[in-house]
Amino acid sequence: MWRGRTRVLVVAVVVAVLVAIGGGVISLGLVPRGERSAVSAGTVRHPTGKPQLVSVQSLPAAEEGEMCEWVPARATASFTAILQEQQAQARAKAPTPAQVSDVNRRKPVRMIKDHYGSYSSIAVDLTHDEVVMTDESLFNILTYNRTENTPPTATMSEPKRMIGGINTWIEFQCGVYVDQATGDIYAVNNDTVDRLVIFSRQAKGNVAPDRIIRTPHTTYGIAVDEPHQELFLTVQEAAAVSVYRKTAKEEEAPIRLLQGNKTQLADPHGIAVDSTKDLLFVSNFGSVSEHDRTAAPAGGEAREYTSLATKSNWPLARESAVPGTGQFLPASITVYPRNAQGDVAPIRVIQGPKTQLNWPTGLSVDPKRGELYVANDTGDSILVFSITASGDVPPVRVIKGAKSLVKSPTGVFYDGKHDEVWVSNFGNHTATVYKATASGDAAPLRVIRSAPLDTPTPNIGNAYAPAYDSKRDQILVPN
Repeated sequence: MWRGRTRVLVVAVVVAVLVAIGGGVISLGLVPRGERSAVSAGTVRHPTGKPQLVSVQSLPAAEEGEMCEWVPARATASFTAILQEQQAQARAKAPTPAQVSDVNRRKPVRMIKDHYGSYSSIAVDLTHDEVVMTDESLFNILTYNRTENTPPTATMSEPKRMIGGINTWIEFQCGVYVDQATGDIYAVNNDTVDRLVIFSRQAKGNVAPDRIIRTPHTTYGIAVDEPHQELFLTVQEAAAVSVYRKTAKEEEAPIRLLQGNKTQLADPHGIAVDSTKDLLFVSNFGSVSEHDRTAAPAGGEAREYTSLATKSNWPLARESAVPGTGQFLPASITVYPRNAQGDVAPIRVIQGPKTQLNWPTGLSVDPKRGELYVANDTGDSILVFSITASGDVPPVRVIKGAKSLVKSPTGVFYDGKHDEVWVSNFGNHTATVYKATASGDAAPLRVIRSAPLDTPTPNIGNAYAPAYDSKRDQILVPN
């Protein structure tokens, strides 16, 4: 390539293929320099047994200006120097440690945050007459007297015991279970530390758990089958149910796994066991992808990879999701035999518009009446189904309405000793209790409140990266 206006000559050499009459031999050769003038003059060409020059032509004159930038031999070195200069400029513009420290100390202009506890899951200690709840806003486990009833004029009810702090491993506890024999509290972390923590009944403050079980990422609900000493956990991201020994600890592997396309598990949340009927109930939001165990990583630095390689019955998660298989199905309740494992179909499915299911979360069974209570989060309702319900069937009862105070319920617990049903309302800082047979817009028997009356809640769970909608001047916060 040359710089400037240039006339370029191209020598075109056409290889003449000569077939010798006598032997049919193809001959190739070069054109002697002395033959070029004869060719240009139009001299008749004769077979020579060699390639012959056809013509010499001039290209049209180039346009004014550069055709191609000439790159000198030192180009590579020059390019490296340019990169180094750019990197040096970037470093010069980078904030200093002092500037970073200043930003870290800077207070936000404003904050969207719930400064009061938001009750997420709930369980009653029937032996000690206490109610235990997880607080997903301030990362606590709270214990109250079962008969606590916050007066309308009171700011809130103070818990009799509170567990919280860095030593507790409590963050985003979405499920809770109380051992009726010992009073031990089991609480499930959902999005962050991947641990199920177990505390003694009298634990309080910033104390370490008595026992920890390392769990799959996005574990949500918990249920325990006491007769068989088994602990059941739902795993959202994996669309699975992991079953452990109740006494498991640390890195112990699950003893069974329920996962696969046939199970119809889809973003499972709540879970309940009917030990009298040997049944397992799971509530599903509806989002699901197929998983391929043959394509799953065999190991690696991530704990999920390592667990797949070293632990039996470890569920496949997003690392093994098959691209393009994602679906969002209608919400459902799927029912299995208690000891179901592998990729097995449910024995019944409650699903369809008549069911009113809309983000069903917590579940609880009344074995005497044969009924299943469902905390219907987005529907602001408690749905009650027969444990034999199947298909698109309406609930036998619904608790819903302004007087009921049911708002974004995420936890529900049937108290068989007192024939009451408890509800943790994530949407209004309350826990409410009703007669087990309550229906419609029934006022609660008692209310425990964690904030002043009518204090709004932002309903923020584990918030991810927010977005700003400039058209509507709104902040969008995925949870």
